[in-house]
Amino acid sequence: MENLLSNSFISVIIPVYNGGEGFHRCLESLATLDPCPLEIIVVVDGGTDESGKVAEDFGATVIRQPVNCGPATARNIGAKIAKGDILLFLDADVAVYSDILAKISQVWQNNPNLEALIGSYDENPGEANFLSQYKNLFHHYTHQQASEEASTFWGACGAIRRDVFLEIGGFDESYRRASIEDIELGYRLKAAGYSIRLCKYIQVKHLKRWTPLSLLKADIFYRAIPWTELIHRDQCLINDLNLQWSSRFSIVLTYSLLAAFLAALWLPKFFVVVFVLGLTLVGLNLSVYRFFKEKRGWTFTLKVLPWHWLYYFYSGFGFAVGTANYMIKNKYKKNLYNLALS
Repeated sequence: MENLLSNSFISVIIPVYNGGEGFHRCLESLATLDPCPLEIIVVVDGGTDESGKVAEDFGATVIRQPVNCGPATARNIGAKIAKGDILLFLDADVAVYSDILAKISQVWQNNPNLEALIGSYDENPGEANFLSQYKNLFHHYTHQQASEEASTFWGACGAIRRDVFLEIGGFDESYRRASIEDIELGYRLKAAGYSIRLCKYIQVKHLKRWTPLSLLKADIFYRAIPWTELIHRDQCLINDLNLQWSSRFSIVLTYSLLAAFLAALWLPKFFVVVFVLGLTLVGLNLSVYRFFKEKRGWTFTLKVLPWHWLYYFYSGFGFAVGTANYMIKNKYKKNLYNLALS
């Protein structure tokens, strides 16, 4: 690893399913890398578009999967053929900056015993519509406020030593969609005693366009519910990222605010409670709203408020459903176990 800074030993691995224009922009950004990676491996995970051909035109090594198995499986396939000492996983809808490999190499040059690192989204998302700006900026804020001793891995921009990745078993292939397979990998890495560093200055641009339906579907069914099940499985509720105490208390406040508002429809005196709870919720999240005001102004920030409070509402809902799912599955497993013993 001592020559990592002067010679690239980094394999870039990207899973893609019908990548479209975003994937093309991703490849264009990779063409500007300086230094160049050892290789770029693109795993085409099924799909019907020309993502594989486009990647080949850019000089990438392309592996084609006949059916869609999910990014966890696709990343594992890429990792198995990779030659680099370091695997850099990127999503197909991010654009990188030309110096990202130099920054990653420098981290390992200074910390040769480090096992993994993750980066952050930048503050200039690729899509201009409000929801894309809000969602991706909020993700940027969350990473920038998090502990540098990371508690999870991140598949959109995460690097890991290949030997450690293979030793730990790679991504859990039971996740058949883009979900929390990277978070689950991070939990296993931490449980095994490995370190993950959040390098906030290593940033990528998110190109995804969010709509109300896609945002709610992803946040509830592909993140909140499975993440809750993972928390129960590992008994690991860490005060970091989206799980900070302020976020947990905000969920309680959001449901209390809703209950008070419904009560006020019958008993107007409850509007005082609504006002107090709303003010408390704003105060608890003041740093978030200051961030949005600084980056996008007052009008944008006022539009953020209902979506941010909705985020707390469906996060609480997702936690409840995930907890119920976990308990039902556990009870089912115990019944099977008892049946096998009888």
